[in-house]
Order: sequence, then structure tokens, then C-alpha cells
Amino acid sequence: ALCFASASASASFPWPWKRSGHGHDYRDALAKCILFFEGQRSGRLPADQRAEWRGDSGVSDGQAAGPGVDLEGGYYDAGDNVKFGFPMAFTTTMLAWSVLEFGDDMPREERRHAAGAVRWGTDYLLKTLAHPGVIFMQVGDPWKDHECWERPEDMDTERTVYNVSAGRPGSEVAGETAAALAAASMVFRDGDREYAELLLESAKKAFDFADTHRGAYSDDMDLRAGGCPFYCDFNGYQDELLWGAAWLRRASGDDTFREYIQNNGKTLGAEDSINEFGWDNKHAGLNVLISKEFIEGEALSMQSYKESADSFICTLIPESSSPHIQYTPGGMIYKPGGSNMQHVTSISFLLLTYAKYLTKSSHTVNCGDISVGPDTLRLQAKKQIDYLLGDNPMKMSYMVGYGDRYPQRIHHRGSSLPSIKDHPERMACKDGTPYYDSSSPNPNPLVGAIVGGPGEDDSYGDDRADYRKSEPTTYINAPLVGVLAYFVGNPNPGHIRH
Repeated sequence: ALCFASASASASFPWPWKRSGHGHDYRDALAKCILFFEGQRSGRLPADQRAEWRGDSGVSDGQAAGPGVDLEGGYYDAGDNVKFGFPMAFTTTMLAWSVLEFGDDMPREERRHAAGAVRWGTDYLLKTLAHPGVIFMQVGDPWKDHECWERPEDMDTERTVYNVSAGRPGSEVAGETAAALAAASMVFRDGDREYAELLLESAKKAFDFADTHRGAYSDDMDLRAGGCPFYCDFNGYQDELLWGAAWLRRASGDDTFREYIQNNGKTLGAEDSINEFGWDNKHAGLNVLISKEFIEGEALSMQSYKESADSFICTLIPESSSPHIQYTPGGMIYKPGGSNMQHVTSISFLLLTYAKYLTKSSHTVNCGDISVGPDTLRLQAKKQIDYLLGDNPMKMSYMVGYGDRYPQRIHHRGSSLPSIKDHPERMACKDGTPYYDSSSPNPNPLVGAIVGGPGEDDSYGDDRADYRKSEPTTYINAPLVGVLAYFVGNPNPGHIRH
């Protein structure tokens, strides 16, 4: 997880970087944003696979854990060939939330593809729960994997399997898995009720596991060796318990989950004003999600969550009297660390989602001297997304395949090596090194991939070795699916269709 930076805004609105012409093609960007997930698939690929440069990979995943363990499928989280369950579950939650909030703005075909991306995640997450007493949380030894630069189709590093259990708890993995399955159950409720019910029942089991066996996986030496430092749980598991309960409440309507949040909120840190949202830290998203019930007048006991959500929103408004998050001179939200675009996309998603909830009520956001309404939040999100798509000092899109100028040398093994379709001969662990070192563009554009993005000075060098800036991740793209869908339906926030 990346630390939250509290700094005064370094630029006042509006920023000067304007795109010439008639704005962005959000529909094209949405289609590519969803297509990206097909390039990240592990397992046997389906007949309708569109990222045709990919082949089957990881088909025997799970066997290292013993007979009968099938962990084929799921997603590689970024530019390597490891399947990390914690960020994969968060990716699935955000894909599902994107469809739930903004699926009506998606063209029918894109909504179908988005639901397919959700299902590729949930089919795998169900497998991680298939054996009593354990939840499988990772496939692949990241240290050995990172020694190689090879295609997933050629993988020959150890596919070590890691799991959490009663004696080795991982409430954050189990809680996020519960959230993902609960959110996804609503996506499939109309079209595949039997699958939706399976997802909801499995979500409840995952949540019970998380709550009964409380603890963080990074406190266990063996699990820590596999998950850290890549996806260490820096933030604790408590927020995932509340997050899982909140999604189960929304998916099931069951009052016991609302009571769980009311009874456990204080001890699980709900009142900590942590203005961050991502794979490790759910606080800002949790506050937005739970405040929906309060805003709709159904849960007055949830008022504190709206107050926390308001506090978070105010940190994003440079005109407010709150301490602000940092912006680059060109206007991008910036937090120190790496993969900065994850903050741009997840925060933009929360801005649009909160604006949607506020629009259905008379509520606004009180930021000290100023009151902020839904349209301000939408414009704020639009500035971030337009920056990502090309309205920035580099005048380049940070989505591969979108616009005239975009990253050519992303930090991604499969994209940077010859496709197995063009070069069927096996490439061993170190055979890819010359391609990694090359300054040539990647031969297989991973269309739709969002890179980590520019630094705090808005500069981007398009350097494969600079993984903090040039590596794409599933959890950068997942919230962007919902954001782009919204702007497909509402391309001009000055004339919002409510």
C-alpha cells in the first residue's frame, strides 16, 4: 500500500492542459479498459478470447498443494506471472461495483464483456474456497518468478501455493474475497440466479472464516515470505471485515450485517479518518459505500460514515479549508510510492459514486467555508480521467492503445516478449532478458493497460525498467471501468443527465 500524502494543492483549477478537438472518446477507452483484463488471464483461454497474442498458461496451478486442488484461472495482477489473491479479490470487487453503479451507461456489448471480466475473477475465487478449513491466497513463488523474464505460457518457476487457515489467519484476504463474491452476486442476479446465489452463499462462508479466525497474513512468517513485500498488509485486516460486511449487507439486505457494522465499527477502526482507498486500505470506499443507506434515509445510525466520507471528499477539493492531498503541477492526484494511477482511478470512482448517491437526495458535502454538490465531484473526476487520457503536460495517453501517443515499453513480460503465436518455441527463464533490456517497443500491445503513470513533476520516460511508472495492474483498471462507463453516458458534466 502507498502512504497517503497530505499536502497543499500545488495548482489551482482549472489546469491549462487542454486537448485540442472535441474531447475524448470515452466509449473507445471503456472498450479497451475492459479488454485489458483478457491479456491478464491465467488458465485455459476461452474460444471468444480477444487478446489473441496470449495462450494457455498455469493450467496445473494448485497441484503443488496436493491432489484435488484446482487453482487454474484467475488473473496475473500486473506484469509478472504470480497470482496474488488479495489484490485479485479487490480487483473483482471493483469490477463488480463498476457494473453495479454504472452498468446502465455501458453499451450492451461492453456490459457483457465487463460481466465476463467479473466472472473470470469469481470463478477463480470460488476455487480458492473449495476446500474446508483453508482459503488459498496465492499461486507462484514471487522471488523465483521475478528472477525470470518469461512469458506466462512458458512458465517453469515453482507454482508454490499459499493458504490461510484457522492457525494461520488472513482476515484481509477472506474479507476481501467475501466482498468480491457478494458484490458480484448482484451483477449476475438477473441473468444467472443460480450462480448469483452460489456467490452470495460463498461470500457468507468467506466472511465467517475472516471473522472467526481474525488475523493478518503478513504476521505469519511463511505467508509473509510469499506475499511481502509485494502485497504486504500494512493496514491491518479490520477494514476488510467491515468492507466484507458492508457488501454482504448490500447484496443480501440482511440486517445482521448492518448490526455487525454498528456493533464492531468502533473496535475495527471505522472512526479512523484514513483518507485512502486501494487494495490494502478500504476506509474511504467503505465510508462511501455505507453512507448510501444513510443518504437514502434508511439507516440514521450510519451518519458517522457519511461524515467520514464528506471529510475524505473535502481533502480532494483544493478550495476547501481541509488539508489537501497532493496534486502535480499538471493537476494529477499524486501520492508517493508507485503505481500512482491506482489512486487516480479509485478516487475518481468514489467521486462519481458519491455524486450519484448525493444526487438522489438533498445532501451536499460541507467543507468548512464551502458546500460542495454532486456536479463539482463529477467535474473533479473528469479532470483526473481526462489527464489520464491525454490532457497532461506530456500530451500522451497513459492507456495503451488509446489516442495518438501512449506508452510503448510497458513493464510486462507477455507484452514485451514475442507472442507464442509468432514464436512457438519455448523461451526459458533468462531468454527474455535481451527483450527486457531492449529499447524497442513491446511487440504485443496490451491494449487498455493503464501504466503506473508519471511522477510528481508530470514526467514519464516510457522506460520498461522503471516499473513504478511503467507497470500496469488490474486494480488500476478495475475502478476505471465504472468511471469511463459513467462518462460514456454523461460525456459533458456541465450538462449532466441525472
